[in-house]
Amino acid sequence: MQRRAPDPDDPTNLMKEDGVSLCSQMWIENFREPDRIVTNLTSYIRRFELWVLAYQKVYADETGTYIPRSAIQKSALEDLLALRNAVLDDRFKWGARLQFFIKSPRDKTDYESLSKRKIKAILTTTQPAPFQDKIVQEVLFMILEPIYESRFSQKSYAFRPGRNAHTVLRVIRRNFAGYLWYIKGDLSTVLDGMKVGLVINALMRDVRDKKVIDLVKSALVTPVITSQVDEGEKKKKTKRKYQKKRVLAEDEPKPDPYWLESFFGFAPEEAEKLPKWGHCGILSPLLANICLDELDRWMERKIKEFYRPSKSDVIWNSPEGEAEQGNTSWPEFVPTSGPDKTRKMDYVRYGGHILIGIRGPRADAATLRKQLIEFVDQRYMLKLDNESLPIEHITKGIMFLDHVLCRRVVYPTLRYTATGGKIISEKGVGTLLSVTASLKQCIKQFRKLNFLKGDRDPDPQPCFRMFHATQAHTNAQMNKFLLAMVEWYRYADNRKKIVNFCSYIIRGSLAKLYAAKYKLRSRAKVYKIGARNLGRPLKEKKGQSPDYQNLLRMGLVESIDGLLFTRMSLVPEADYTPFPGNWRPDHEKALIEYIRLDDPKTLEEQRSCIREQGLVSPQDYVSMLVWNYKRNAIAMDQLSLVKSSGSNIQNDQQLLSSSNHENYEDKTKEEEESEGLHVARI
Repeated sequence: MQRRAPDPDDPTNLMKEDGVSLCSQMWIENFREPDRIVTNLTSYIRRFELWVLAYQKVYADETGTYIPRSAIQKSALEDLLALRNAVLDDRFKWGARLQFFIKSPRDKTDYESLSKRKIKAILTTTQPAPFQDKIVQEVLFMILEPIYESRFSQKSYAFRPGRNAHTVLRVIRRNFAGYLWYIKGDLSTVLDGMKVGLVINALMRDVRDKKVIDLVKSALVTPVITSQVDEGEKKKKTKRKYQKKRVLAEDEPKPDPYWLESFFGFAPEEAEKLPKWGHCGILSPLLANICLDELDRWMERKIKEFYRPSKSDVIWNSPEGEAEQGNTSWPEFVPTSGPDKTRKMDYVRYGGHILIGIRGPRADAATLRKQLIEFVDQRYMLKLDNESLPIEHITKGIMFLDHVLCRRVVYPTLRYTATGGKIISEKGVGTLLSVTASLKQCIKQFRKLNFLKGDRDPDPQPCFRMFHATQAHTNAQMNKFLLAMVEWYRYADNRKKIVNFCSYIIRGSLAKLYAAKYKLRSRAKVYKIGARNLGRPLKEKKGQSPDYQNLLRMGLVESIDGLLFTRMSLVPEADYTPFPGNWRPDHEKALIEYIRLDDPKTLEEQRSCIREQGLVSPQDYVSMLVWNYKRNAIAMDQLSLVKSSGSNIQNDQQLLSSSNHENYEDKTKEEEESEGLHVARI
């Protein structure tokens, strides 16, 4: 009976390898050779495993549940294969509205039986990105991300894996101590969109694959249909009708909970804007970083040109700073400028916002600002002026990521008194760089979320969105919000103060809500019944014989968790964990270490080092044991191994490498026969 040949059109026959291992291989190849120009990416687009992995990711985003590869239906795999073939044959069009190669699992619409009115509404109104567009974007993202992550500058931190706003704050605290002049720039208009030619030229510096370039270019060029409401419809007022609450389906993604939605409202100005270019979708942040990477490289060259070391200056004596730059303070009485002082500069970029720290005269900062304006105008066609790139002194406080960078004078303790007090020097001996959370900005964000009103004397407002929720659910939601705030202000010097203020606002807001809900008239009565942390039940049914604790023990009521951080002593201290100078994310460390160990030179260096020190590697030791066993047909028992391990290394090598004939000359024939029988039994 002849075996049937595998069907080339069967998608299951194309999944020969795991998609995750294929992605790992791409990351390793690009980190091994980060400077090479990539030409053949179409071969990765042909790999059906990447398309299946992209389908799994987009499916999870659409439905909120992960689907394993074995659970994907065959019809979905066939549609996915048709989409891949359409991309390879240039038949794929971005932003399709009626004709799809593969539809979303939540889309049950029969497009063939739609009326003309519905078809016109679909073609002329704003619609979410098609499911097939998201899959193609995910495939391109998985191919392009490892290429550029190995090339990006270490000075950029937004829209990159393993880097976030906390990383920027830690870098600033470590590297920016000693800088007196700061240039803060806003280039976020670049994130709104750039000319297609500039984006493609930036992309083609490292990628020369025609298929990928054409896909990205068509995604940028294809217009996005957005509906515009007429002015007459805006002015027309209609009565609000009662809308029945819709029950979500099981496969429908759940909306963000209230605490998460509130925390997103606290996003700093630098992190609010997310680039959305044409039909690029998740590719837009990556393309923005590709375009702005040229600015990062230009600034790195300027940092090297600006650096002028001075032996008489005790702050820095090398381009990398002191050894690990552990001391971030500098004497206040040391002049900050002059021909005999060190000139130094540093730079970070988070999305479209940049921060430059300069140690030296203000004239140097003005010269750099002028050069930066010319560079941005030439490369990005963006007109900047001196107002958009202000030069500020550290004493005024520099706002970045809702944290204020300022100097804190150090006053040493002269001596302690007998009563337990201490006498502090009136003259400071030095200054420290302080990264402090902005209380003013925190009040502004709370006001935007309708949690309070007033500036100088903020007054909490009731949180009426949680009016119909139970006390247990409301407290749980606000506790999650407070935990998120504690983590956000983790590296702020005033972490205890700012979190205690957030707890005060939320606790006051909930107290007013409960006073209105349970008709208790005042916050004082709410605190009297529900305690300071609002952990006691505020309403009990009349005529209820068992109390709350008995009902809780029987499982008849929901347990109520009190609010966290009701006192400043409960708030954790700021995190001052030392930040290494050559920091890299964990995944990059693992990649670099794997590449280093996989290099034959590393293995040869280890072997030569072992030989020089007269050691024996475990692999060689095991191979010598096996060789002696095969050569002499003698199984060494554990006792001989223990004895040999107790002797020195040279005797071990002699024992293992010798023929061992002399050691067995005194044995009788009976012993040899018994040993041979023992070996045969083994």
